[in-house]
Amino acid sequence: VRLVQSGGGSVQPGGSLRLSCEASGYHGGSNFWAWFRQAPGKEREGVAAIRSDGDTTTADSVKGRFTISKDHSRNTLYLQMNSLKPEDSAMYYCAATFSRVSMLSLLKTQEYQHWGQGTQVTVSS
Repeated sequence: VRLVQSGGGSVQPGGSLRLSCEASGYHGGSNFWAWFRQAPGKEREGVAAIRSDGDTTTADSVKGRFTISKDHSRNTLYLQMNSLKPEDSAMYYCAATFSRVSMLSLLKTQEYQHWGQGTQVTVSS
């Protein structure tokens, strides 16, 4: 499975960005997808996740501002980020797993085996 990310960049506080993650090399079945981020000196943290049935979960820190979605026809995962804050600045990674994951574990890094290359998001004035 290969995950290729695009998007990201620099934006002022209050601005918006959309991250994309194009997947290849998998063949359906149960699948779970997520976005993580890691700021310098901090642990990687889950931001949002989506199951193959469409159920999503979002971290409290971004709830109401970030939206995860997946276009099955394009095999592409998205993260729409609105009302960005300086504390959202980090390297963002998409991830996937084809093992069953409970809703409670969808934002845990250890549940995911496949990772994108990462893309930087910087929010500053």
